[in-house]
Amino acid sequence: MYYQQTIENKVTCLGVGLHSGKKVRMTLLPAPADTGVVFRRMDRGGMEIPASALLVERVDFATSLARGETTVKTVEHLLSSLYCLGVDNVVIELDNAEVPIMDGSGSPFVFLLKEAGIKSLDKPKHYLKILEPLHYEDGDKWIKVLPSDELRITYFVSYPHALIGEQTLTLPINPSIFEDQIAPARTFGFLHEVEYLRQKGLTLGGSKDNAVVLDESKILNDHLRFPNEFVRHKILDLLGDLSLCGIPLKAHIYVHKGGHNLHTKMAQMISSTIDSHEMTLIDDHTFALPLQQPLA
Repeated sequence: MYYQQTIENKVTCLGVGLHSGKKVRMTLLPAPADTGVVFRRMDRGGMEIPASALLVERVDFATSLARGETTVKTVEHLLSSLYCLGVDNVVIELDNAEVPIMDGSGSPFVFLLKEAGIKSLDKPKHYLKILEPLHYEDGDKWIKVLPSDELRITYFVSYPHALIGEQTLTLPINPSIFEDQIAPARTFGFLHEVEYLRQKGLTLGGSKDNAVVLDESKILNDHLRFPNEFVRHKILDLLGDLSLCGIPLKAHIYVHKGGHNLHTKMAQMISSTIDSHEMTLIDDHTFALPLQQPLA
């Protein structure tokens, strides 16, 4: 039997929002079983926003959630770390609208969770096993979800830049692989996009300290953490977006030229199907959704 988990102690960090550039204090609090992951905006009277695919508001360069007029932005790196370290229940208090970007990767959040400690709760944990293939496409971009006994990701990226080009990576996902091979990969962006994004009120807190920045021919940082850090970061983003389904998946997920829009569309489809169909318990810790037709 697998059991739900939370953190043992509250833990706090300070940082800035990647897109807002504003200072933010974030505190993670232990939560009872079946709470899920909940954001709490302390500057908005303690308004709570569950980490749900059905509350996705925006996906331009980051994933944002909204409940009424209250939002929480750039949630994907923190959610990815919670998801892959198996933290099912936690309350995340913020005094501003954006999760701090830290160094642009998931590693600071892994450190934070380990500092807080992770403990089991007296309530079974369930997984969702996909039995029928799912597919969603947008032009030449697509995502497929195929049956598997474990969570496995195959991701392909293609950028017209000498240091990126085409990169493909396949990995099974478990806590140790995530911590060592996915979490350290940083978000990245191109210098020629910065002015445009800042005119839209984005990347106001971005710098070489929290992102890999590329000009036309090279990176402006000292070094890459992996030769293929770019595709690894895309997997980090994908895992955070998929966590919005609210239940860990058993599936092999293939992504071709993906991004937050593609990731969250699939998470929304799975979540909507969970809400409208009765799941079948196939063993003591796994539910199944026998979807009968591809999602388009």
